[in-house]
Amino acid sequence: MAAVRNSARARAGTATCGHVLYSGARTSDVLTVLANQEGDRLTVGDIVAVLRDRAFALLVVLLGLPNCLPMPPPIPLVCGLLLLLVAVQIAIGKSSPWLPKALLGRSVARKDVERAVKRAVPVLRRLERWSRPRLSVFETALGMRGMGIALLTLSLALIVAAPVIGQIPLGLAVCLVGLGLVERDGILVLVGLGIGSLGVLLNAGFAYAIVAGIISLFHL
Repeated sequence: MAAVRNSARARAGTATCGHVLYSGARTSDVLTVLANQEGDRLTVGDIVAVLRDRAFALLVVLLGLPNCLPMPPPIPLVCGLLLLLVAVQIAIGKSSPWLPKALLGRSVARKDVERAVKRAVPVLRRLERWSRPRLSVFETALGMRGMGIALLTLSLALIVAAPVIGQIPLGLAVCLVGLGLVERDGILVLVGLGIGSLGVLLNAGFAYAIVAGIISLFHL
């Protein structure tokens, strides 16, 4: 574990008190350092401190990760609400995320973070080898506001996602969009938005089936 930590910190740049100070670290490096923080639990504030100057994009990745696998309620709902808060701030042009103090003090088990990161890092590193800066339209102020609106749509779909499997395409889409923003890769962002569109349609069909079933049941 110590070797993994030292390797990740070396690749990420320098580290002080467990907080990464980086300019060109890859997403997988930052998440690896995050998973190796000291203590049994990590607060939301700790996580944001590690993410530092790329907090918006990496928060998007982190909020998508838990939903890439079948997860029971209320995980999709909680992730969707947090993503909604982040997306609104991106859409209005904030330069760094604001989170309520009550939320910053909330904590999660470090082992849960480590487990999720271990599953995600191999896939992220394969994507990072393929990803590179391109289609920089998403780096403009207007482009980022558009990303905020797109993420807002995905967050609303995640909040009402079909149980167990409905959140998987949405979680994958959110992760890809966040990773694309971190890596400045417009192609990856577009792939994420494409998968997200399919996820929105899937969950819209699920919602329609429920409403149609209720109408049929009560002969409305």
